[in-house]
Amino acid sequence: MRRLALKVARIGNSRGVRLPAATLARYQIGAEVIMEERSDGILLRPTTETGGKLSWEDTAREMAALTEDWSVWERTSGDGLDAVPWNRRDRTPQRVAEHKAKYKSGPRRKKA
Repeated sequence: MRRLALKVARIGNSRGVRLPAATLARYQIGAEVIMEERSDGILLRPTTETGGKLSWEDTAREMAALTEDWSVWERTSGDGLDAVPWNRRDRTPQRVAEHKAKYKSGPRRKKA
């Protein structure tokens, strides 16, 4: 985040700051903002949700526009994960490779 010093201007009996147009556009701020006083400062946010999350279609479009090289992931195709049965209903329950305890569990006897 970049820091920007803003001048406080007199507006009648109050004071105000001017926010840069680019900042207003980035956060989709219109005629009103919500101000929250916090322990670490003042938070200004738009009155409506900005829709900060992309839809699946927008996400896919942005990913397709990127020129990333995914060829290194092809090495993982030989790790045998394609042979693992992922659906639990298709396989029988398997035991852990540990031996059963040789002692009997039950209530403890009190020593006399």
